[in-house]
Amino acid sequence: MGLAGVEALLQTTMGLNAASIGSPAIARAVQERLSACGVSDLDAYLERVRASGAELQALIDAVVVPETWFFRDPHAFTALGRLAGQWLTAHASGALAVLSLPCSTGEEPYSIAMALLDAGVPANRFRIDAVDISASNVAQGIRAVYGRNSFRKGDLGFRDRYFDVTTDGALVKEAVRRPVRFQQGNIFAADFLQGDEIYDAIFCRNVLIYFDRPTQDRAIGVLNRLLRADGVLFVAPAETGLPASHGMISTNEPLVFAFRKASIRPAARKRAIVAPVPPWVPVRPAASSGSLRRAARAPSATAAVAVPAAVPSADPKADLDEASRLADHGHFAEAAACCERHLGRYGPSAPAFSLMGLVRDATGNHLDAATYYRKALYLDPNHYDTQIHLALLLEKQGDAAGAQVLRNRARRLEEKGHAAHE
Repeated sequence: MGLAGVEALLQTTMGLNAASIGSPAIARAVQERLSACGVSDLDAYLERVRASGAELQALIDAVVVPETWFFRDPHAFTALGRLAGQWLTAHASGALAVLSLPCSTGEEPYSIAMALLDAGVPANRFRIDAVDISASNVAQGIRAVYGRNSFRKGDLGFRDRYFDVTTDGALVKEAVRRPVRFQQGNIFAADFLQGDEIYDAIFCRNVLIYFDRPTQDRAIGVLNRLLRADGVLFVAPAETGLPASHGMISTNEPLVFAFRKASIRPAARKRAIVAPVPPWVPVRPAASSGSLRRAARAPSATAAVAVPAAVPSADPKADLDEASRLADHGHFAEAAACCERHLGRYGPSAPAFSLMGLVRDATGNHLDAATYYRKALYLDPNHYDTQIHLALLLEKQGDAAGAQVLRNRARRLEEKGHAAHE
């Protein structure tokens, strides 16, 4: 059987598709365990793994290499803050229930806790279940001490507010640790998180891509069972096709890859998206696509607000910041004019074309939006935000294959960026 037998066992046990990480990665993990066990014969080791739950867990821990950091993909946490505000308005008591699966070494569930605290949610009004198949990951999450690699990109001001400096690293403060409950668990186990409609929000990001399609379908079935009727499922950019293929509906917030069950009323979905709760935002992008979407749905009275004339600037970035500000307030015609002035003064650029695409997208002009997105990618094929926006647009237009190509490119680009931080 050899390595193929180990790969088959891992797929049966944890759903891992060997092709998603490559056989060499699994071979390295197996070699690590062979050395630890003092075994040289691969078939003999396979028999040991089959007979020993402890050794199977050790192999899983060796295969699962955590790659995460605090506030990874920050727009999801911003959206969660809005969802929490909507939930608090509708519930005078009780606690918002959130699931982080897989929670890896704890950065995601602690980011969820910090985001909710920053959004003004009382600590006794939410709870977070953090579940991972790796025992060592769960132990690290409970320990709650993190090094430099867990703090990447953006504004790191949250580190000063929510961490204590120790000789071992940055320790998560008790107020953040208290609502997070860690446990080891396997999503494919028969007794996994018993019950139905348990969670108001589920974060299941960057794991479905490691399953083959039948296994992905099984996982989505479990998530559907756990998600409440009006709950929200957050996935990674490359995984958005899966919930949609199971009848779930996107919340339609750019850069927020979130879905609701189709049974929830459209009006309720809209209220959840536009709930006016101050979100946690670690760093404001040049074009806040979530704000663009919200502004597109703002009451018409907003358009009656006087718009100050844009002052020409010698700084190209300032022009685009002004265009973004106008768009955030729903003044799309003025934002487009600002972008056009910028293009006239400074020439073509990927950020300007991408922002123009966002403006057209927010106002429903999808044909022009696609044109501007493609212009941006022509100038900068690695413009991550544009890849994601165009993928979402293509998916809405029925071009699933084209959308998947763009998501794959975006994922490879993100992986390269992560590798550069290692």
